Amino acid sequence: MIQEFRDFAMRGNVVDLAVGFILGGAFSTIVKSAVNDVIMPPVGLMLGGVDFAEMRIILEEANEAEGIAEVAISYGLFINSLISFVIVAWVLFILIRAMNNAKKKQEETAAEPAAPPKQEVLLEEIRDLLAKS
Repeated sequence: MIQEFRDFAMRGNVVDLAVGFILGGAFSTIVKSAVNDVIMPPVGLMLGGVDFAEMRIILEEANEAEGIAEVAISYGLFINSLISFVIVAWVLFILIRAMNNAKKKQEETAAEPAAPPKQEVLLEEIRDLLAKS
């Protein structure tokens, strides 16, 4: 049973999936920083100094005396997450498109038949000339 598990865990697809998962997590932090620190400040500035992270609908005010926390719908954070998703989806689309184009070129190169040897071409030309005579 341990041997089977080791064979399963060391199979190429599982290792590739693990590497992809780890890189995806790292990529997620980069995209989150890009959205929150690079994209959203200029967008907020263009919209009149709006900070999307602070945009929310307050359903119930906080009351420290009674120990009640604020209850709010943070739709600004949702907008940030939506923009992050669009960026990740776009980057993945570009990567997959590039991989598909590279694979297509490789298949086209492999599909092209090799040119016949020069002797064969010459023999075919002689055959065609004799057939015309």
